[in-house]
Amino acid sequence: MNAKELPLRPSLEQYKKQAKDFVKSQRRVGVKITLANAQFGIAREHGFESWPRFAKHVEALTRAGSARSLWESAEYALLAGDVSTLDRLLRENTQLFREQRPPSYGSGGLAPDYSGGDARSVIVRNHHFESWAVFAEYLEALRQKSSPVALFEAAVDAIVTGDVATLRRLLRGNPELVRARSTRAHHATLLHYAGSNGVEYFRQKTPKNIVKIAEILLDSGADVDAPADMYGGGSTTLGLAATSIHPFAAGVLEPLIAVLLEHGAAVDAPGGRSVVNACLANGRRRGAEFMAEHGARLDLQGAAGVGRLDLVRRFFKQDGSLKTSAMRAQMNYAFAWACEYGRTGVVDFLLQRGMQIDAKLPHHGQTGLHWAASNAHVDTVKLLLDRQAPVDAEDETWANTPLGWALYGWGHQRSGDARERYYEVVALLVAAGAVVKPDWLADEQVRAHPRMVAALRAD
Repeated sequence: MNAKELPLRPSLEQYKKQAKDFVKSQRRVGVKITLANAQFGIAREHGFESWPRFAKHVEALTRAGSARSLWESAEYALLAGDVSTLDRLLRENTQLFREQRPPSYGSGGLAPDYSGGDARSVIVRNHHFESWAVFAEYLEALRQKSSPVALFEAAVDAIVTGDVATLRRLLRGNPELVRARSTRAHHATLLHYAGSNGVEYFRQKTPKNIVKIAEILLDSGADVDAPADMYGGGSTTLGLAATSIHPFAAGVLEPLIAVLLEHGAAVDAPGGRSVVNACLANGRRRGAEFMAEHGARLDLQGAAGVGRLDLVRRFFKQDGSLKTSAMRAQMNYAFAWACEYGRTGVVDFLLQRGMQIDAKLPHHGQTGLHWAASNAHVDTVKLLLDRQAPVDAEDETWANTPLGWALYGWGHQRSGDARERYYEVVALLVAAGAVVKPDWLADEQVRAHPRMVAALRAD
């Protein structure tokens, strides 16, 4: 879940009042919550680790004309696609925006990449243009409302906002728009924007009527398998949609994929790439399952990730060995994804076929128990613990244990049903001897949930 953006001129006093009002509203319904917990919740909602860091950040933004304030103004204009504000800030603060961005107090969720370069290179990179010259040409064309660029951008805005009437009007008056491409580096067609993936940050959104939007574009002559240049090239609308969180969050993933398939979209990705594996690598469980159900190609790792034990068995000989040595690397991914997505039967089978339970898996040197714990797959955690999985193994990126991964997953889980499973997973890990770090018990979010405190203390 992306962090909530701050307004251009945030008020710390307003956020303090918001926290107090929340405490009062909760107490009225019998829920005990402290002001500190309410403030912490606001800070976390905006992507900050604590209230003090959030407060310092907001105070810096309120100092009009400060370096951080100007940079943040540019950042929000960048994310919102507010070209006129960007243009004004560049003209009025030329020297400032040729310098590195001032240090920030916290993460900002879906923040632009400010690494390296002055403001012009930042804008070019984050708006997906190949150079400042191309961006300047784009700005000039955008000022001419009847230019191909302006019409294309207007059609894109209609797509991402679900404005069917405007889209129909633009396509009737300009039939060639449906085959036009963006001047940005990804060179997307209008249909690609229905995938809500790989395009501009502020346009990665899915309206509830995106299926109708896609049908209009396809019936108007859009090429359902047209490739675009995001993610190294060869990206199709189906692949983008299947691997994106936005259609899933909007509840339209399956009907959107279905309408693309009905119009002849290729099930498998160009160049022999697996769309199922791409979904699994991006955490898109349902996208992977849906594509597998509709005939997408499955290799060993893909079959494991979607829980097709019948297919996983076919990659092994009768003596239990892999049919080809080239599948050894796939077996690591197969085990990782089986643990990540709770495919307990596949996990059991792979362990019986020689998979090392303490193997360091891609891409952070974590174990299978890390993955199962972070996603609260109770049955998979039980199996791995029964097979003597190392309960305090540390991953190679963050030096954290399966219990640490479980707490991270719990802290970022918003679904009530899914959150319930974490209490049992934490209790299982603690009962198996997992070390509980003092700072976990001292964490404000943990302390606000007695059930998690009890699980960590083995009460």
